[in-house]
Amino acid sequence: MNESEKRRLLVLPIALALWAGLAVAGARGGPRVGPTPLFVLCVDLAMVIQWIAFVPAWLARTERFFDLTGSVTYIVCTAVAVLLGPPLGARSTLLAVLVALWAARLGSFLFRRILAAGADRRFDEIRGSFVRFFVAWTLQGVWVSYTAGAAWAAIVSTRSPGLDLFAWVGLALWTVGFGVEALADRQKSVFRSRPENDGRFISSGLWAWSRHPNYFGEILLWTGVAIIAIPALQGWQYVTLISPVFVTLLLTKVSGIPMLEERADATWGGDPEYRAYKARTPVLVPRPPSPRSA
Repeated sequence: MNESEKRRLLVLPIALALWAGLAVAGARGGPRVGPTPLFVLCVDLAMVIQWIAFVPAWLARTERFFDLTGSVTYIVCTAVAVLLGPPLGARSTLLAVLVALWAARLGSFLFRRILAAGADRRFDEIRGSFVRFFVAWTLQGVWVSYTAGAAWAAIVSTRSPGLDLFAWVGLALWTVGFGVEALADRQKSVFRSRPENDGRFISSGLWAWSRHPNYFGEILLWTGVAIIAIPALQGWQYVTLISPVFVTLLLTKVSGIPMLEERADATWGGDPEYRAYKARTPVLVPRPPSPRSA
């Protein structure tokens, strides 16, 4: 085991400790399935699905089903929360539908994209390492649990307040965020499908307003989910409201924007047009382009 793999292996206990902490906090005051709190069952299932999927993925040395597995996990765990939880109220139904819609849309989009590309460049340096590949799948289990944690806690909560201002404000944010993410993904897919754009960067549509509008949309929609969940939570369940903070930190500091910005700089850093685009376009929060740069 080389030094890189040892460092990756050290990430595991930290990630699993955070994952276990979320499970304990979100389970407080919630229903049980036998001796196990339902929230813990959902979080455990999120991780077990990743570990099961890891086995054939490692044997085939492929990440082709990585993103699809993550999206399926959201849907399966949300369905478990709905089926085994308290009788569904309007808020729980809304949360379950929003999580499922997002996961189905993004999962199918990412799966089609990797089928067309043949590989995911994020895995170029890790798919041949058992340790690093296993850590990636484990971190996906943590990602799913933290991202959907507020929704699951609200769905299984013994509190069932009706739809209120929190629900409508959250739904509005989710709708805008979902629309921005879906439109940004669509615009980039169309751009890349045209032969004349081979090797070029996109700077039109929403991408003229932000260098990463899809990530802005994702942060916004999970903020909406958390707001919808607030009135159904109690006690330690409020810890699950870390969901949009977690998503924001992950996308802006860890695996999203930093990796893509580094790759873009390496590819187009010497291109004056790209440098001008980067100088005038916000990295995340959209801003209308000026008439000169539109």
